[in-house]
Amino acid sequence: MSEAQDLRKRSKKRYGGGHRSKKYKGSRELEVGMQGVLITCNMNERKCTAEAFNLLNEYADQLYGPENFKEPEESSSEEEEDEDVEAALKKEVKQLKASSGKLQRRFQAMDSGANNVIFIKTKNLDPEKLVHHILSDLHITKKNKSRVILRMLPVSGTCKAFQEDMDKYLSVFLEPWFKAPNQGSYQIAFKARNSSHNKRDDIIKALAGLVGKMNPKNKVDLTTPELTIIVEVIKSVCCVSVVRDYTLYRKYNLQEVAKEEGPKDGKQEEIKSNQEEKDGKQEEIKSNQEEKDGKQEEIKSNQEEKDGKQEEIKLNQEEKDGKQEEGKDAPKTDRERKGEEEK
Repeated sequence: MSEAQDLRKRSKKRYGGGHRSKKYKGSRELEVGMQGVLITCNMNERKCTAEAFNLLNEYADQLYGPENFKEPEESSSEEEEDEDVEAALKKEVKQLKASSGKLQRRFQAMDSGANNVIFIKTKNLDPEKLVHHILSDLHITKKNKSRVILRMLPVSGTCKAFQEDMDKYLSVFLEPWFKAPNQGSYQIAFKARNSSHNKRDDIIKALAGLVGKMNPKNKVDLTTPELTIIVEVIKSVCCVSVVRDYTLYRKYNLQEVAKEEGPKDGKQEEIKSNQEEKDGKQEEIKSNQEEKDGKQEEIKSNQEEKDGKQEEIKLNQEEKDGKQEEGKDAPKTDRERKGEEEK
């Protein structure tokens, strides 16, 4: 019985049982030094990965042309005879690596280290340029080309997710956009997943201070910034990129950017419209208040006029009463006395 159990255990180890899946997963994890695209989805990661490959390859073909696969060159038998054993082994290893599909593909799915998030590693292309091209096309055509993909964020650089490492890396990484004479308005979009040692406020404050030192003319703009610094922390890896049109393209959300918005010129037009509406309401309130004050003044004037008339009536009444009293106390005439005597 024990021998059968040993055989089963050995067969599991030999044919992929046990901890093989963990080892395979760990060999394709997001690591420092990678570039690529970070993609969020709604529960279905496998379908999200398939959609991502289709979408990325479609637009990469437009920008960079179809993907080419180079076959390893075979050496002639004469050359092999002239080489020693060590050189032949090195050459064989090199050819095996060159023939590996994983190393040749420009897109490779990696384990991001967070649920509902996948990372597509890129090779020999600019992830920021590619993602912006995708969103620009979706924004213009309003064609929704994904069902489960939510946001698609380029990752132009990665470093260790510790404050000291991030400061050192970003002080060099951000220079092309923010170091004098370069300048621009910006905002910071920060998100941490499965990481407890990175505090949002601390990271944003440190990053804003770093950008300010590069050029004092760099200004924070949370409404319509020219640039957005994306900082995505997953476990111990910090993914960063600097993108344009982050607000216009709905925070790089593929579902939202493809929705019809009507004749509006982006977020700026919406803000302008809201401000005009707000100003109009304030003017209306002011006008209503003036009208109310005018009515109150009119009421006050009418009240004073009414009080004046009542005072006039009162004076007339007093004058009338005075005349009646005067007539009562006046001396009787001879005619009145004679009439009384006859009676």
